[in-house]
Amino acid sequence: MNTKKVWFVTGASKGLGLTLTKKLLAQGFSVAATSRSKMSLIEEIGEENETFLPIEMDLTENQKVKDGIDATISHFGRIDVLVNNAGYSQIGTLEELSEKEVETNFNVNVFGSLNVIRNASPYLRKQQSGHIFNLSSIGGYTGNFAGFGIYCSTKFAVAGFTEALAEEMKPFGVNTTIVYPGYFRTNFLSEGSVQTPANPIEDYKAAREMELAHINDINGNQPNDPEKAADVFIALSQQENPPVHFFMGEDAYHYANLKIETIQKAMEENQVLGNSTGFIN
Repeated sequence: MNTKKVWFVTGASKGLGLTLTKKLLAQGFSVAATSRSKMSLIEEIGEENETFLPIEMDLTENQKVKDGIDATISHFGRIDVLVNNAGYSQIGTLEELSEKEVETNFNVNVFGSLNVIRNASPYLRKQQSGHIFNLSSIGGYTGNFAGFGIYCSTKFAVAGFTEALAEEMKPFGVNTTIVYPGYFRTNFLSEGSVQTPANPIEDYKAAREMELAHINDINGNQPNDPEKAADVFIALSQQENPPVHFFMGEDAYHYANLKIETIQKAMEENQVLGNSTGFIN
């Protein structure tokens, strides 16, 4: 009988989700893995068995998410570690992206994760244990990347609600961690994964340069290894008191420290004015 933890991983048919799922199975864990295509999971990982449950699931449809969670409980009896990994990058300035492009990115990156959390939480509360990993991005901590404002805002939202979730789930013995990855060498920036604006505006030269740099230069040359990221997730899941905030990759630390220094400098320079709003007794 497999006594190791049961993992529930979204977006598991490619990228970091696929790497993590394969490593978990190789180490004897049980995994329920989701994707919009069940066949893609079977082709990449294999058929359903005692330790692997492939689930076709559209994150944006709450009932399908509920069905996927229920199927996992029916198959394994529990969920110990939940990884909200599914998401995609929408490139484009705030002006040039349509309402539909923005809405779709939020539906997947934000509301999809919330659907999973909403439907998994009753089981986690009942068993009084578990660990929720929500994948943000270093772009969910520092958003000063021209042409990535909408994507970054979805990841800021994930970070924001995860901070609250950590407090809400703490009384039930459930740990919660926001992961801010840097650049990992997956297909995240490849065609079919990243979305570019349908109606680009020529004037936004800085945004186009940033877009081309990510697609042509950074893609395939990312400094971080997804195999090592999978090891990190497993290590974090085994900590007695895992962190709420976890930055992953030297580049993530670099960008986070730059923002922290910028904010601290701005606060120090404007402290007198910022503190001038109180009533005078």
